[in-house]
Amino acid sequence: MKKILILANSSGGLYDFRNDFVLGLLKDYEVYVSIPDEVKTKELAEEGCKIIKTPINRRGVNPVEDFKLFLAYRKLMKEMKPDLVATYTIKPNIYGGMAAQSRKLPYIETITGLGGAFDRKGLFLKLIVTLYRIGMKKAECIFFQNRENRQIFRDFGIEGKSECLVNGSGVDLIRHTFEPYPMDEKCQFLFVGRVMKERGIVEFLEAAKKLHSENVEFAILGYCDEDYQQQLDDLEKQGVITQLGFHTEVHPYLKAASAIVIASFHEGMSNALIEASATGRPVIASRISGCKEAFEEGITGFGFTPGKSEELIAAMEQFLSLPVKERARMGQEARAKMEREFDRREVTASYLQVVKKVLN
Repeated sequence: MKKILILANSSGGLYDFRNDFVLGLLKDYEVYVSIPDEVKTKELAEEGCKIIKTPINRRGVNPVEDFKLFLAYRKLMKEMKPDLVATYTIKPNIYGGMAAQSRKLPYIETITGLGGAFDRKGLFLKLIVTLYRIGMKKAECIFFQNRENRQIFRDFGIEGKSECLVNGSGVDLIRHTFEPYPMDEKCQFLFVGRVMKERGIVEFLEAAKKLHSENVEFAILGYCDEDYQQQLDDLEKQGVITQLGFHTEVHPYLKAASAIVIASFHEGMSNALIEASATGRPVIASRISGCKEAFEEGITGFGFTPGKSEELIAAMEQFLSLPVKERARMGQEARAKMEREFDRREVTASYLQVVKKVLN
């Protein structure tokens, strides 16, 4: 049986958003998964994956640590001799791609978002572009989750042998089943994601300070990834926000919310947005690539410019002015859009088709 090695920076991300692909591979191949954590390793192992723990520093550029990651991947590939390598996220893409090339192994890569790397200038930007060019130049296929990311790569001359545009990871329409809309007058705005500047937490908190009331609640679902914990604790004591913490199962929290807020500055394709929409919840979302493809203005939600707290507040006020029945209708439209355009089974089929082509 042929072997496939998956390189990723999060077992949770792999299991929650790409497990249909993993299950599809397991039908015909041995699947090895290299990840740095244990959040969902039990579930992956029970399905039949062989787990290899590989430490990754997810934040920043550290030449020593990154070179160690390249060597770890190279050693792993020498030992297991996979027939195909599949990579997700920045460091596995770059250093996994380099390692696969050095072992003359076919590989496919997925751009799950670019963060702020390409907003930088000078030597840092040149370094990032160079690393991407080297890591991806022999990829059998590069999967992009939005057109803007694909165009950025084209503009900088970063390319593999072929490319494929998919609607993110798609959404599991069964796991995130449609839920009836809460019909009481109370409204909860739910922020979903890591608490950090690039995710728009500053703007969300500004909106919470201005709009919170007895009938308008603000909740945060996710762990604090930057130095905001004291501010969050202070605002919670004041009754401005509620901290729900990090949970591997988000559906119950989406179900309880009135609208989900995605205030990111950058996305590949927002999984939180499409999961919320599949659940039947309207969204208040940044007008950026990776969000704007997944909602329709005034139909499934409202948009705003990232970093503009006054626009976020205006979008929330517009939502609050709607009768509850109209909010519920927006949720229904959101679900219908996910069924039409974001079914995970279609995304999975695109990946499996490429895998079959490469291995045959």
